[in-house]
Amino acid sequence: MTSFSDQRPPRLLVVRNDKLGDFMLAWPALAALKAATPRPHVSVLVPDYTASMAHACPWVDEVIIDPGDKAGREGRRELLARLKAERFDALLTLFSTPRIGWLGWRASIPLRLAPATKWAQLFYNRRITQRRSRSEKPEYAYNLELAEALLEALGIAVPPRPTPPYWPLSADERARQREAVAVATGLDDDRPWLFLHPGSGGSAVNLTPEAYARLAVDVDARLREAGQAPAWVITAGPGESDNADALCETLDSAGLEARRLPPSPGLEVFARRLAAADLFIAGSTGPLHVAACLNRATAGFYPSRRSATPLRWQTCNAEDRRLAFCPPEGAHEADMAAIDLAAAAKAIAERLTSPSTSETRP
Repeated sequence: MTSFSDQRPPRLLVVRNDKLGDFMLAWPALAALKAATPRPHVSVLVPDYTASMAHACPWVDEVIIDPGDKAGREGRRELLARLKAERFDALLTLFSTPRIGWLGWRASIPLRLAPATKWAQLFYNRRITQRRSRSEKPEYAYNLELAEALLEALGIAVPPRPTPPYWPLSADERARQREAVAVATGLDDDRPWLFLHPGSGGSAVNLTPEAYARLAVDVDARLREAGQAPAWVITAGPGESDNADALCETLDSAGLEARRLPPSPGLEVFARRLAAADLFIAGSTGPLHVAACLNRATAGFYPSRRSATPLRWQTCNAEDRRLAFCPPEGAHEADMAAIDLAAAAKAIAERLTSPSTSETRP
């Protein structure tokens, strides 16, 4: 086994090459790797879509773009040559696919570790049984276990687990984001700002816009009664602007102070804007997990099927800063209309008036 030192740190390649939320839930594992001694050089293989977030991650030294399953022969050849040239000591695949397993094997990476799932595990020489389909732990905890197993396999002491925020921004940076949102929306900075993201990116069962409107009206009334009249910032992803605009108009017609956050020039800029939120409300989608990495207070709405439970896709912010709601026992797993919106509104209002939330306002 290679002897590592500060002069010869381990070179690691971490793969999470799917959606934004999945990648954000890898940040605790990346933080754990960078906390090791000697401090590894960490590269990530990600699709172009999440590359800007990978560049923003403080736990990443190098970003390699994965051209994906549909890349032509030349693209596959170039990626393989790049991985060979990097001379990685270890490959950590957080979500295993045959193509990536084969790529790591062809690149002659000495240690290749992945979950023991599907036939893709044949390409790995270190496999960890996790049984993720049982959804017994949060996704980020499964990722942490894999990162720790990799360090152990390399003969490196496992450091104490990192704690939120996994995307730490300075107070000055958060204040700049608050100012940018104020300029973009015309909102005053003297009230709680509740960000509401009604879209799902096409990947998650979510509340309807009408349900989000009822929730917002209820939360708003409760906060006004408590003397904290809020403002609502409605956000949207690509292709979601029409629904977001319609929701904003609905809230405005109901007497709420609501503004649309204008489109941002890129994913990273949008992600940083979320640092301005006092609380972020969404389905189990990428922006919810971005807000959690920033350790903003979150309220997530989930289906109750085993593969998508609030536990499995739990946000990685501090425990006292996250709320989760799903259909009750006895309802269909995807029946989001069965969620008790009045109870959710009550919990959100109480969370916004709690010291753990208000004291960390940007």
